[in-house]
Amino acid sequence: MADAQLALPPLPPVAGRRAELVMEAVRSALDSGVMRAGVKYSVYQLAEALGVSRTPVRDALLRLEEVGLIRFEARQGFRILLPDPREIADIFAIRLALELPAVARVASICDTVLAARLAERMGALRAAAAAGDERTFAEHDQLLHDHILEAAGNGRAREIVRSLRESTRLLGASTADRTRSLFDIDAEHLPVIAAIVDNQSARAVEAMREHLTSTGRLLVTQAIHAQDSDLDSATVWADAVDQRHA
Repeated sequence: MADAQLALPPLPPVAGRRAELVMEAVRSALDSGVMRAGVKYSVYQLAEALGVSRTPVRDALLRLEEVGLIRFEARQGFRILLPDPREIADIFAIRLALELPAVARVASICDTVLAARLAERMGALRAAAAAGDERTFAEHDQLLHDHILEAAGNGRAREIVRSLRESTRLLGASTADRTRSLFDIDAEHLPVIAAIVDNQSARAVEAMREHLTSTGRLLVTQAIHAQDSDLDSATVWADAVDQRHA
């Protein structure tokens, strides 16, 4: 089967970070539909379309293979994969284990400075939602969670969650404008932030648990539907999450 045609804009002439730029180009191509899951492409083809050498393309594809977005095939070929529902559930099991203790600690120590920082980020989220800007909304969503983890003082947990969120993004897993709107996602953050500002740790934990569970279960269900799989979403979630947090 011949490789699919690729019409991609060349990468900007920026020194360094070439592999990261290739990864972002692939992710953007998937978002726009220029590249599609299940279709075979080649390293040479992608390098030519982006106007770069094959070295940063291979480096980028190796990283995308690590997160499960692509699979290498014979003769320098690769194929885009659909997100695996069990991998998504595993990611959220880890996030729950790390972010719930973090939000409990932050709620116990939140002061006016942190409250103002969180309020500013929430304002940016609402503005992005009002503009229908999913990419900017996702950036502020990530930063809101990052502020909480940073304030909790566990740098390793912060880095792990940041990496997990990037893996989810690269896999193309998003509920925005599919099963819920940007405003729906924004609304789930409100009780989390309100509990933090009110120094109510138990409330903050339950609100964060509800938010992450809602997001994770929706993503698992979407991934199952995308693969036309006979997996049961409740079972996948329970195997990865419920048993670990029982």
